[in-house]
Amino acid sequence: MPIDDLWYLKQRGPDGKRLPSKRHGQGKRWRVRYEDATGEPRTRFFERKADADAWDARARTGVAEEAKVDQAERLLIFREYGERWRLSREIGWALETRKRVESNLRCHLYPVFGDRQLRTITLTSVLEWLSARLADGTPKSSLKLYIELLDAVMTAAVTDKVIAENPCDGVKLAQILHGLSRAPKWVPTECEVLALLDAVPARYRAAIWLGAGQGCRLGEALGVERGTRCVDADRGELHIVQQLRYSPREHGGFYLSEPKAGSSGTVDLDPVVADILADHALRFPPAEVEMVDTTAGDPVRRAVPLLFTTTRGNPFTDRTWSREWDKWRDTTGWPKEHGTFHALRHFFATTLITNDAEPQEVQRLLRHKTLRITLETYVHWWPKRERPRGVVGAALRNAVERSN
Repeated sequence: MPIDDLWYLKQRGPDGKRLPSKRHGQGKRWRVRYEDATGEPRTRFFERKADADAWDARARTGVAEEAKVDQAERLLIFREYGERWRLSREIGWALETRKRVESNLRCHLYPVFGDRQLRTITLTSVLEWLSARLADGTPKSSLKLYIELLDAVMTAAVTDKVIAENPCDGVKLAQILHGLSRAPKWVPTECEVLALLDAVPARYRAAIWLGAGQGCRLGEALGVERGTRCVDADRGELHIVQQLRYSPREHGGFYLSEPKAGSSGTVDLDPVVADILADHALRFPPAEVEMVDTTAGDPVRRAVPLLFTTTRGNPFTDRTWSREWDKWRDTTGWPKEHGTFHALRHFFATTLITNDAEPQEVQRLLRHKTLRITLETYVHWWPKRERPRGVVGAALRNAVERSN
């Protein structure tokens, strides 16, 4: 809520002194701009700056009559407001987002701030919490999600006039989380990928090829079904339009959802991967599984001919896949922490880069939302070029010589 000095302009003259305005010495000098309780913009004028400051403070905290907020609103605790915030917005969120936000609030924010009144949460208390979480080894990538969620809730509270200022505004997240990087911690070599393929039963090898040969995420690979909806070998296209999910409380268990936000799309189908998928479908005929499909908007139940199921014809949950993956990983000698299915996607990307693929092409095949994400993730893999020292000057000199 700005306080304006109406007697002087913001700019200064050549001597560094402030320039008087047209209304200098006329009328009340100080103007306070604020919003009333209904959200309408208002102004109020004062002769003394001290009075303007006092009014501004009262308007910010909802004490001033015109900007007054109900006392019950001002005394809201974080948990109560956080639940109102979540429930009022989740209708527009994907299921995975709803689950993640609810879990992060319940497990990470409510235990710390849940019983505190919103107006008592300060910058200092937020920084103390961040410092404690960093000290106890909380991954920086997770901590970034928690503070962004806290910031979203507190920003809404400011808009609703429950609090005057967002304590997260003073958090310099980039400095606190210095060193946080998208770069992969470990990328398997060609030999290590081949060793994994040897360790994986034939029934599931094609899924490994989708990760290493197409850059698919695990849910995307396990959600591939028979037919041109996902694989169009004649056109040489792989359609990433769905991923397999599992939630006992939602949609009755297994269901199909859209891929990670912004990563749907059609990419080139590698001929080798196409042959392997065709051979897999012949050796292990797809099992039709009844499940809910949410990819087209309104959920519909249909029979999905999944390419990858257990020996009993059931889809994989994260838990059942992890149990098998751990055995294959240990047999292969992949690192326990970073030797995940996602490492195959890193192998795919770095193989493209080291074989001179253009950055935009790598972005397209990985289905990253922006080129910046691709470059930040794999910055150390791009070929180093010589510094273009003297190139421009030499070009101009040659042009001058040609013109003479």
